[in-house]
Amino acid sequence: MYRHLERRLAEHMREFLHRQYGLELERIIIEQPPKVEFGEFALPLAFELAKKLRKAPRKIAEEIVAGIGPVEGFEKFEIAGAGYINARVNRAAVTAALVSDNKPAAEVAAGKILVEHTSINPNKAAHVGHLRNAILGDTFVRLLQFAGREVDVQNYIDNTGVQVADVVVGFLHIEKKSQAEIEQLARQPRFDYYCWDLYAKVSQWYEASPENKKVRLDTLHELERGGNESAAVAELISTAVLRRHLETMDRLDIKYDFLPRESEILHLHFWDAAFAKLKEAGVLTFETEGKNKCCWVMRRAGTSKSLTAENAEKSLEDALTDIGIGDLEMKSLVSEEDQKVIVRSNGTVGYVGKDIAYHMWKFGLLGKDFGYRKFYSYPNGHQCWISAEHGEPEHPHFGGVAENYNVIDVRQSEAQNTVKEALRDLGALQSWAMNFQKKTSRVLSLKSQGAEASASKPMT
Repeated sequence: MYRHLERRLAEHMREFLHRQYGLELERIIIEQPPKVEFGEFALPLAFELAKKLRKAPRKIAEEIVAGIGPVEGFEKFEIAGAGYINARVNRAAVTAALVSDNKPAAEVAAGKILVEHTSINPNKAAHVGHLRNAILGDTFVRLLQFAGREVDVQNYIDNTGVQVADVVVGFLHIEKKSQAEIEQLARQPRFDYYCWDLYAKVSQWYEASPENKKVRLDTLHELERGGNESAAVAELISTAVLRRHLETMDRLDIKYDFLPRESEILHLHFWDAAFAKLKEAGVLTFETEGKNKCCWVMRRAGTSKSLTAENAEKSLEDALTDIGIGDLEMKSLVSEEDQKVIVRSNGTVGYVGKDIAYHMWKFGLLGKDFGYRKFYSYPNGHQCWISAEHGEPEHPHFGGVAENYNVIDVRQSEAQNTVKEALRDLGALQSWAMNFQKKTSRVLSLKSQGAEASASKPMT
């Protein structure tokens, strides 16, 4: 029913744009509002049309709401913020249709869906909070498969992050173990719990001396560069712990198709390819002053459009005219508070930058691909693959999907919105930006005594 209403809304909106403005839009972007109190659907359409119609988005939104007329199944349309259109369904009519089992004929959309879930740092054993996220993701996968969709299940592995670096520090600098000794330990069935205990010791070691904290930073840089002892130990640890994670999930009948790792995103230069495309499209802006001086930034989701690198040196009026903005209420650059730093002033790339590159790969926009090798065979014969710099010649096709869903902690919402905004700005609101969705859940909070836990309902 929800998708049926979404399609009906898109069709009416497309007809109105053709009738009112003579515009033909292949896809109408429809999103979920951040809160259900705002309605069931949200349309950022007015922002896309601002350049074409040379009007402020809010003015366009007002014209649309005033002129679209009644749409079956919808109660009303409202304007929010600088130009979003929120749509409220007629809940009484929808409820009556569901109770009477008067459902529209199901339509199975074409194209493969990618669902990413679990994504535990491979530095220690999985705990109940991780299992909750995995169960939510697996349930969503099963619902999609039941609806007839082809689904790829992916589990992103951050094997070069600070959590893995901390365990490397524990083995090499606290326990003074050799790589051979670590390899022997990694064969033990509870190696992931051993790493968990060591991870706790490392935190205490950092507090003992400021010099110790410098070891963490040095180790993190070594992991990102690769080709050294720390990187080799990180590979050994993260791979062994990852196998324990898959064994844990397999006991719950949760399976994966592909495990993309951050190490390959770095070493295969995914970010370099993404950076070039983002600069060329004007998604990123180089700051020459202020607190973000010498950083490459992009606007946060929902803020006004920034100047591109091409027109950054022009006068304000000329630059705004070049990007099709003429009304005074639209003449506002992105304030420092509305900027998201993607590349820091020292040249290092933040997490969001690497995530943008990864999602460009998901939709086939990057022009690069992983190597693939077999990693884990399930008892039923299903094969899970892992990313590699040099993989096997014959492998399934991953990436280039039609839709993407990330099952994430609600605290990651802002970062994911930035990724979505980058995809949208890259392709002038093409369909794959619309098809990047997130399913968020509240945090499962574990008390230090281990006896209390609290969790709220999943929030979508």
